[in-house]
Amino acid sequence: MAAAPQRSVTDLPKAHLHLHFTGSMRVATVRELAEQHGIRLPASLTTDWPPRFETADARGWFRFQRLYDAARACVRGEADMRRIVREAAHDDGAEGSRWLEIQVDPTSYAPFVGGITPALEIVLDEARTVSGEAGAASVAVVVAASRMRHPLEARTLARLAARYAGSGPGSVVGFGLSNDERRGDTAEFGPAFRIARRAGLALVPHAGELLGAESVTATLDALAPERLGHGVRSAEDPRVLGRVVEEQVALEVCPLSNVSLGVYDTPGDVPLRTLVAAGARVALGADDPLIFGSRLGEQYASARADHGFGDAELAELARASFAASRAPSDVVAEAEREVSAWLEAPAG
Repeated sequence: MAAAPQRSVTDLPKAHLHLHFTGSMRVATVRELAEQHGIRLPASLTTDWPPRFETADARGWFRFQRLYDAARACVRGEADMRRIVREAAHDDGAEGSRWLEIQVDPTSYAPFVGGITPALEIVLDEARTVSGEAGAASVAVVVAASRMRHPLEARTLARLAARYAGSGPGSVVGFGLSNDERRGDTAEFGPAFRIARRAGLALVPHAGELLGAESVTATLDALAPERLGHGVRSAEDPRVLGRVVEEQVALEVCPLSNVSLGVYDTPGDVPLRTLVAAGARVALGADDPLIFGSRLGEQYASARADHGFGDAELAELARASFAASRAPSDVVAEAEREVSAWLEAPAG
């Protein structure tokens, strides 16, 4: 019997809420920038791409971080930064993304452009410009602090993010906390998140990927987030997952990066069904396509192929991504109409 026709996940309108700035780069772009700046890339970004990691121990995460740092070292100025934003917007638009919240730590690029303020302003300016172009997703920014740095630096970034807080393309809409969640004391970042909350920003820290449900609990207690970057391992404790649902904390789940990092062995092991069945609001994300080799559309394709999500369920995931976003109300309303039209169109 022939398989039933399916609607294209590329055509499904969606919002993208978990994409890192450096990690959004095309692999061809990082190779071009490396050549331009005379930087030698590791084989994992050239002949052995994409790599696979095992982050159950510190060594695996160190390998991932070293590769990420190698890519970031190729970003050497304003032109490079603008190129990354522009390509991310058009790449997302090409796979059905209408709204992108790209995550950036401006301290990483500050030495090349004169400080963290110019670094952020460059990203915001290009996001504002490209958002008006045909075929591009509209782009807003999440400023992210690093667990690997002192919490006082997070406060500085939170104040910077607050200065540019807004609600449309080219504005800061959220404040996050990234890097190895096994490092640092989450509670010590509480003051930075209180600054961001007072500015009206979405609080979107990473938790519940490298560590289990206890990390989710600690983050909920300390930071009272609106969303969790990943949060997928809340499925390991029904009480924690129940709290996520009750407190309406959205989860930015990145299934294929979870597999690439060795958190789960196969895409089918990612507890996507468990999360959705419990009532959690799930927004699929690509995390770092440069490193993991999979983009947003492939996360939706995995939900279909590895978890049996039908078109109606994929549409609900897309709707959840907009509901969890900070997209303006007119963008959300138009997306809702487009998602309904996608469902009503003939399959195949």
